[in-house]
Amino acid sequence: MRPLAVTAVRTTPVIPDPESRVSDDHHESLRLWLRLLTCTLMIERRVRAGLRERFAMTLPRFDLMAQLERHPQGLKMGELSRRLMVTGGNVTGLTNQLVDEGLVERQPIAGDRRAHAVRLTAKGKRAFDAMAVEHERWVIAMLAGFSASDRARLFALLGDLKRNLRLIEGERR
Repeated sequence: MRPLAVTAVRTTPVIPDPESRVSDDHHESLRLWLRLLTCTLMIERRVRAGLRERFAMTLPRFDLMAQLERHPQGLKMGELSRRLMVTGGNVTGLTNQLVDEGLVERQPIAGDRRAHAVRLTAKGKRAFDAMAVEHERWVIAMLAGFSASDRARLFALLGDLKRNLRLIEGERR
């Protein structure tokens, strides 16, 4: 009798995610919410890794630059904080890093000696544009498994969810 050959099988470890903690016994709405959260986290993880590997950039710094790209005249620190939904201290730290790298600059605001507008430098605009192109490619690649009609349907369904959530939010105020 010959011994059985044993072949090593490489498996990629499954990383626990929010969805992995639910079962079929949980309400379908909870399962759906955790599926959405898990997909969001997976996409974000890929984007973070791509920004880090390709551009030595963090997602929070990219997000700050994205806000400034939409507002070439610049934004006050408080407005950046509100848009990014982080504390003023976080925005200050991110801004300081980007100023040190020559990617953003602070400009005094006429009539307000204490306030400054933060805006992209020319170097920052070029860097952001390169990152934005790659970012778009990554997202397109991650959603490439869907047909155009499935993407449109998912977009519409999530739009309905967003409208419903805004209505609920308005009722609580």
